[in-house]
Parts: sequence; structure tokens; C-alpha cells
Amino acid sequence: MNTILITGISGQDGLYLAEFLLKKNCIIIGTTRDSHKSIKNIPDYILKKITLIEWDLVSSNDLDCIIKKYQPDEIYNFAAYSSGESMYDNPKEMMSINGGAVVTILDSILNNNINIKFCQASSSEMFGNVNDAPQSELTDFNPQNPYGKAKLFAHEKIGYYRSKYKIFACSAILYNHESSRRGLNFVTKKITNHAVKIKLKLLERLELGDIQARRDWLHAKDAVLAMYLMMQAKVPSDYVVASGESHSVEEFCDVAFNCLDLNYKDYVVQSKKFFRDNDRSGLIGDCTKIKTLGWEPEYSFKEIVSEMVASDFEEYNH
Repeated sequence: MNTILITGISGQDGLYLAEFLLKKNCIIIGTTRDSHKSIKNIPDYILKKITLIEWDLVSSNDLDCIIKKYQPDEIYNFAAYSSGESMYDNPKEMMSINGGAVVTILDSILNNNINIKFCQASSSEMFGNVNDAPQSELTDFNPQNPYGKAKLFAHEKIGYYRSKYKIFACSAILYNHESSRRGLNFVTKKITNHAVKIKLKLLERLELGDIQARRDWLHAKDAVLAMYLMMQAKVPSDYVVASGESHSVEEFCDVAFNCLDLNYKDYVVQSKKFFRDNDRSGLIGDCTKIKTLGWEPEYSFKEIVSEMVASDFEEYNH
């Protein structure tokens, strides 16, 4: 029976991974920066089956103690300042948490048990402005925001530790992955949430930035399965995890509002205050490599959007 340490367990990815691994009878240790806040995000059926502990992502001594006490076989790192609307905020903290904390974890593995496997939730934001499409594991990185730069710092450290110390360390270059557990600071959740409120006459319109911006979206469950398969591979490596499809924000709006028998054109307004500089609309992932591990995305674009709308509608229409 494997013991798995999941940092940032109360977030979207952490919760889906915990659910998945509990079905495989794994022992789950989850870390959070604030257990009082995190408990509110963790469903009771998960909370009662895991061990939840606090770690500030900074203290190497605390992490050493956690590893010595629980002896994890694998560590998945989801603890980070999120992307979405906050990816330009607080660059110093962003580098400390999204970059430095990964080095802390790698050092703790090196100092305590070099046989622990490690998986980092990395990001397509590392590619930034690129000319090549789709992007693969061999595409050059060119991050355009603090979030992407911090993730790239961590990504490069993983490659270094893997090469120099032979640690089983891998990085999942995750493209946008969504679910009903997405936070409101992401445009996808904003769209589905506001569409439902408009349907229920709680709002009159939805303000967005550039609705022609394109993204590669997949379901968070599919992303989590890809990371699990990466950790079962014989040799550690980095993998692009993406749907391989590109859809515009406008398409997302169209599907979301259609689910509610509404026409998005009657309610969606573009506002300059939501436009981003250096928006990386050319990002679409080449998932050829991850598919060699037997991975295939289960959810279609329309299924992802429909699930999110249905969840939001249920929440507001009790």
C-alpha cells in the first residue's frame, strides 16, 4: 500500500488526485498552508480518509519532519500561487512559492530518501509567446509573466536534480484544465458562473476581455490521470499534458450559454480592463508523448463546459 504526499491538496487538482488514489487504496497525506481554510474546500468523504497537515512551503525543516514521519513513496506538488487573473500579482512571492518551494522538496527528497518519486504540476505558461504550434516537450520556453517564469525556474531545477542525482522527478507541462472545482479567478468559471446568474436573473451581463483568445482546454480529471501515469513509468521524464485542441473564449461562451437556452451574444460584453498584455493565444499542446503511456483524454470540450454549467446551476438553484 503506497503512501502519497500531495501538497496543495485542497485545490482542484489535489482533490481529484486524492479521490483517484483513494480508490487504489493509497494512504494519502495532504499538506496545506492553512488547514482551517482548506477544510472548507475538502469534501467530508475525502477529509475523513486522509491525513491533513500544515506546511508553509518555505520551511525545509518542517518538510523533512513530514517526510521522516510519514515515509511517502511519491510526492505530487500542486501547492502554488494559481494562474488565472492572479498570475501577474506579487512576483517575489510567486518565485518563492512556485519556484523555491520545488527546490525545497527536491532537497528534502535528496536528504531523506532518494527513492521517493516526485511529480511537479508545471504549466504551459512557460512557453509564453511562441511561434511553433503545437508545442511539444522540445519547444523552447519564453514565459511572459511572473507565474510562467517561476514555473520555468522549478522546471529547470527538476531536470537538473534528475540528471545529477538520479532522482525520479518529472514535470507535467499542464495546459488549461478545468472542472466544476475551478476557482472564480479563472475565466472559465467566471463564464459558467455568470451565465447561470444571468439565467436566474441575478445578473444582466458578462464582461470579458478578448473573446477571440484561444486556449487548449482539458478536464482536470484527465490531467490528474496523466500525472499518475507519468509516475508509473519506468524512466522519469517531462510530458506535455493537453487536449491537442484549440478553442476560443467565444466558443466557451457559446457552449455555456447554450446549455441554459441562452444566446451569449445577448449578454457578453468585451471590456478593455480585462484584456491581457502578451496574451498567449497560440498555445496548443502536442500530447503525442504522454499518449505513449496509454493516456487518452476522456472528456470532450463540450462535456467540460456542460459539467461546469450544470454544477453552477445546481449550486444557485437549490
